[in-house]
Amino acid sequence: MGANTSQVSDLSESQSIRTLIGPESISENEPFWNQLISFTFTSPTCSADAKLLEEAVVPFAKTLIENNPRSGNFGALVRVFLGRTKELKISTECQDQLFIWQAHNALFLVRCLLKVFIREMSEGELHLQFSYQARAPGTYESNSEDLLEELMCNLVHLIVEVPLLDITYNILFEAVTTLLVLLSYQLFQKDILREGLIYQCLTRGRCLTLTSRLVKTLLYNFIRQEKCPPPAHLFQTQADGGGLLYGLASGVASGLWSVFTLGGAGSKSGVDQEQNPLPLSNQSLLLLLVLANLTDGPDCPNPYKQAVTCFKNTQDTSSIPSPQPHTFQINFNSLYTALCEQQRSDQATLLLYTLLHQNPNMKTYVLSRTDMENLVMPILEILYHVEERNSHHVYMALIILLILTEDDTFNRSIHEVILKNISWYTERALTEISLGSLLILVVIRTIQFNMTRTRDKYLHTNCLAALANMSAQFRCLHQYAAQRIISLFALLSKKHNKVLEQATQSLQRPLGADDNAALPDYAQDLSVIEEVIRMLLEIINSCLCNSLHHNPNLVYALLYKRELFEQFRSHPCFQDIMQNLDTVIGFFSQRLEQAGTDLSVERVQEVIKKGAVALPKDRLKVQHKQDATDTYTAQLTIPQGSLSKENGSV
Repeated sequence: MGANTSQVSDLSESQSIRTLIGPESISENEPFWNQLISFTFTSPTCSADAKLLEEAVVPFAKTLIENNPRSGNFGALVRVFLGRTKELKISTECQDQLFIWQAHNALFLVRCLLKVFIREMSEGELHLQFSYQARAPGTYESNSEDLLEELMCNLVHLIVEVPLLDITYNILFEAVTTLLVLLSYQLFQKDILREGLIYQCLTRGRCLTLTSRLVKTLLYNFIRQEKCPPPAHLFQTQADGGGLLYGLASGVASGLWSVFTLGGAGSKSGVDQEQNPLPLSNQSLLLLLVLANLTDGPDCPNPYKQAVTCFKNTQDTSSIPSPQPHTFQINFNSLYTALCEQQRSDQATLLLYTLLHQNPNMKTYVLSRTDMENLVMPILEILYHVEERNSHHVYMALIILLILTEDDTFNRSIHEVILKNISWYTERALTEISLGSLLILVVIRTIQFNMTRTRDKYLHTNCLAALANMSAQFRCLHQYAAQRIISLFALLSKKHNKVLEQATQSLQRPLGADDNAALPDYAQDLSVIEEVIRMLLEIINSCLCNSLHHNPNLVYALLYKRELFEQFRSHPCFQDIMQNLDTVIGFFSQRLEQAGTDLSVERVQEVIKKGAVALPKDRLKVQHKQDATDTYTAQLTIPQGSLSKENGSV
């Protein structure tokens, strides 16, 4: 690399790179450094190109690891970058694009080398790479300066103090990404890191005082959703055609994208980073999530988690000081809008889950919104396309619904929001439906997908728990939603009968059969199915006890499929819960018989509506296990091996 335009293929021929990684030391004051960092790099535009860059850097980084103890050139490169950061804010005010460009290039080199270093050595060995200085053979110079801590503090200062402009976009992106690279040590460790040098620097060192400012800045980077500026906005093309192409950071994020998404598992068909024009927003969100999920130290809590859990709305005029440290204010309306718009990515869904679960101020604000459909619809779309999403994304979306349905006001209000022509719901044309009925349809579809594909007990439990939370406030259910509830019961009944038949046949095996052959655990399968059936019956029962007169379509669906419930009347697991269903079915069947024969659909519905008013409420017994005041709370931990067949089958 040097003053000319560089590509990955040019690295092996670059004399400047060979000098940097060689055994000869280079003074920080030599003109070599200006030449080294005055390169124009054709940025990777896809993950494949970024991978080629990383692979090309590896041999050079390994050579530098061997020579750096003598040359100290890596530390010199870091000091060259640090020297330029001292004037970065002034350079921004003066629009000194050349200075910012060179500082960016120096940080880019540091970041590329660090990524290899971290894979190749321990944290202690990395610390040594920062401390080496030029020395003659047989001599040793100790350095009292902690260059690693100095670099991290400068990166944090850069992120919080340098304004986000077109000319600073890429260096801010590199600063965020370099911190992510430094924090990636956890990916290579089995044990949780609580005492590492990098962890201590961020949670107890000089960076601690900037905790709230860093969290606030990263949140605003996510909120602003700024696109990477085109190169033409930054430098004019030179007459010889060798203009300075300053867009290199717009693509290099793709190399880290797969590493820093949740457990390395991005959405199967989600928006790929190489097609996403928002690298700074995405990387800022990833850094925020990594910081917020650092574990608490043995003698101090994670300050970034504290900041995330206690920040307030800028509209909050309360004069009561917060007892929590690292608190700050941010515009909740802007944050809510960004969260609604970005739920296609699993990291945005994780942020939403984190805030709803851990920040009571944000949860209260979200539940107070009158445009809740803007948030719920993207969550439902994630669940609707369950087969295209990874298990983490599906579970987070589901638990977000579970958190929201803990609130009775939410459960009532979603039935008052009327939606028209849901384009992504393709199984049936829904010209007009309430948000509540749509939520029921999507959750039931998720259950049915799970029954036929992944067979995960925990997913069933969470889906049904969300419906159970809502059931007492079911209002004016769409006829299709009511049908799907009963159809789900029919599917479960059929599966129950099939497993029961298989269990009976296995007990009637002829003498002489292979007694050592492994038999399916029919008892466990039956137990799981019966648990799910009971939860569904409790949901139907809760609706009938609390809002029967609001749901004639559900009563109609019950009467239409009344024969499904007959086999469960005498079943010991369901006798108590079946009493109310028998009462409702018997009461309305009698009124329909009195109304005559050959009744039209409209006439049946009319009889049901009048009968709902006439049915004495005391004839229905509220079940103590799941009454109108009970709620299922969100499971706060996604089960290991989620969406796997080992968790129990249905």
